[in-house]
Amino acid sequence: MAKIIPFKAVRPIADKVALVTCRTYDDYSPAELAAWLNFNPYSFLHVINPAYANLHKISTDKRFKGVAHKYRDFKEENILITEENPVFFLYEIQTKSGIFTGIIAGTSVKDYQENVIRKHEDTLQYRVELFKEYLHKTNFNTEPVLITYPDSIEINTFIGLRKKTNPVYEFSTTNKEKHTLWKIDTQSEIDWLQEHFEKIPNLYIADGHHRSASAELLYEQNKHTGKENLQYFMSFLIAESNIKIYEFNRIIRDLNGLSKEEFIKKLSQNFIIKPKDQELWKPQNKNEFGMYLDGSFYALFYKGNKNEKGILDNLDAQILYNKVLHPLLGIGDLRNDERIDYIPGKQSVSAIKDLIDEGEFEVGFTLYPIDIEEIKTIADENLIMPPKSTYIEPKLRSGLVVYEL
Repeated sequence: MAKIIPFKAVRPIADKVALVTCRTYDDYSPAELAAWLNFNPYSFLHVINPAYANLHKISTDKRFKGVAHKYRDFKEENILITEENPVFFLYEIQTKSGIFTGIIAGTSVKDYQENVIRKHEDTLQYRVELFKEYLHKTNFNTEPVLITYPDSIEINTFIGLRKKTNPVYEFSTTNKEKHTLWKIDTQSEIDWLQEHFEKIPNLYIADGHHRSASAELLYEQNKHTGKENLQYFMSFLIAESNIKIYEFNRIIRDLNGLSKEEFIKKLSQNFIIKPKDQELWKPQNKNEFGMYLDGSFYALFYKGNKNEKGILDNLDAQILYNKVLHPLLGIGDLRNDERIDYIPGKQSVSAIKDLIDEGEFEVGFTLYPIDIEEIKTIADENLIMPPKSTYIEPKLRSGLVVYEL
């Protein structure tokens, strides 16, 4: 049974919400970041990126303390306000990719530890430790973990009716997205949602494995304090049919000493290769791969038996690693090898072509996206997908809702 709780959220005052909220920090180029910080004094980027001009010169500890100080400034200036009582939120994002609607709530660290909230990605300990320290020093989090739940007619009906009421916010952003937030604050609605989520046996992390692992570590190291908020972490709960799963495509800097002819000959041992010339070809089914090499596109069809091994070995990302990236191109560490990079599948295939034509990379591979049932099966079997197997939307804005610890 999944436990969710309302919480006393901190959020922007209504007349400044479009100015305060921002994309995830990593989404901004240095030029964009400088522009927003110079021309928008209300941007939450000022909180999460204090003293940006000298960022490389200050210690992590000073930076985190700067975040906490700037956050307090935003609250003292009434740019951010605090709810009087614990609430849930209903949140809808309209993008070019679709309309995504879910519930912002606190989810249980205990559920995470007991595998009620299930995982499918590995985490890097240094990143878990770093974000744990960030949470400890700043005492807030504004990036919810994206969690899916099985589609529910009752919850869908509740959401549909709730969307007909007046929202707290309704605003658009410069990247042409529309955001709407409703507050769920009556005790009857809160009880109803909690009761219905208690009937759900498992939740699944779609995006945010490091954030949830950091929340667990922070709880374990500070549970003696008795702070209730440490027992939960903020999540955006969305029906599994409402997420959009893209692949991560791969680009590699060289052929590991092989000539083009040698590489294609070795590829043909495991793949049927069909030249596509200048057609921007993408895989249409599982076990199909696109390749761009030396100015031409190719379709690769895996010869292996789809049912010969378990779910993990049948993942396209794993097949590409087992049959191409590791044995032929000599890439062992998918996270840290500087010879490989990743392009989200929502970007055009032409982006891969351009990078390779410019000469920095030599070959690129496109994959077919994984589906939610594969993710759930892997999580249910306590398996771990290869790094960069999925790029999942929606991506949530920082500074819209803040969970204080």
